Amino acid sequence: MNSKPILFTAIIKQNGEMNAAFVEFPFSTEELFNKKGQVKIKVLFDDKVEYRGSLAKMKSDCHLLGLTQDIRKQLGKTFGDEVTVSLMEDKEERIVTIADDITSAFNENPDAKELFDKMSYTHKKEYIRWIEEAKKPETRENRKVKMIQMIIEGKKGI
Repeated sequence: MNSKPILFTAIIKQNGEMNAAFVEFPFSTEELFNKKGQVKIKVLFDDKVEYRGSLAKMKSDCHLLGLTQDIRKQLGKTFGDEVTVSLMEDKEERIVTIADDITSAFNENPDAKELFDKMSYTHKKEYIRWIEEAKKPETRENRKVKMIQMIIEGKKGI
């Protein structure tokens, strides 16, 4: 596998009526990565916004790459705009860094910790980011408690 990025330009498309955007990956993942399904990737949009995610097939002829609202905001772009994409396969293990106080919450709730450990990287990241985005200490505390409840209730993400 070569480690040179794959470069292409694409139009940001809207996913139906939703506030969700994607670009089409104009190459064969089978030829490039030897994979038909999901491919974990690292991307640089417009040479300035980095993203780690996956190429996925969603009832589509080609693989698609999602652009979160946050990424679109950073790029200052929306549906119909052109974006340059520099993409390579992501071989690094995806590890979510968990702050000590969140680890303590898990230590007190081993069942929640077990369920959390089985979640996808994306869902883990969502939970942790949600807690870390809290501005006030009490909000952070409340979110930790709520996260434990949500995990026990079987919610995969925020």
